[in-house]
Amino acid sequence: MKKPRVILADDHKIVLEGLRGLLCNEFELIGEAANGQELVELVLRLSPDVVVADVSMPLLNGIEAARKLREAGSTAKVVMLTMHPDVVYATRALEAGASGYVLKHSASDELVEAVQTALRGGTYLSPQVRNPAVMELLDETRRRVKGAIELTGRQREVLQLLAEGKSAKEIGGLLGISARTVETHKYRMMDDLGLKTSAELVQYAIRMGVAGGP
Repeated sequence: MKKPRVILADDHKIVLEGLRGLLCNEFELIGEAANGQELVELVLRLSPDVVVADVSMPLLNGIEAARKLREAGSTAKVVMLTMHPDVVYATRALEAGASGYVLKHSASDELVEAVQTALRGGTYLSPQVRNPAVMELLDETRRRVKGAIELTGRQREVLQLLAEGKSAKEIGGLLGISARTVETHKYRMMDDLGLKTSAELVQYAIRMGVAGGP
């Protein structure tokens, strides 16, 4: 029987090695990415059945990569990995189209099941995220997030790179836009969100799962 095809994404080589060891017997591993932009390009080129991606990656985080893949029409199932049972990140991951949210310290016990669940069309959440108190908070957070101001895809890209400490000129070079346009996106976001400083904008990015975090 043909094995489901899987792409892995994490910016730490030792984590990728561990993931290969966990999944190689059950699945065909067809590619690896070290950042979100590379992951999107790889998935659109190779069309895997499943993507296993870290939430926190440079250039484009795993959640935004999942969102871009969905917008591009990819049918690959996405299983997210993270270090902590963060409710906001879990909410963002599910809203971006993820079919799984697995804590890294539980991956050895849960990841194969999570991928198989995703392939069957289900959604897998690590037990620490599934407990009643967290699920109630997850629902509340989802309602709050849906009611929040929605950033555009370009704004989320700029915001993540700002949170990574990159300058307007560096961001412009990475995204193919001018530094002035980057600044325009930055100040428009601050104005729309009612924020006064760049530090507040970065804190918002981390809190809402756009950048940084687990």
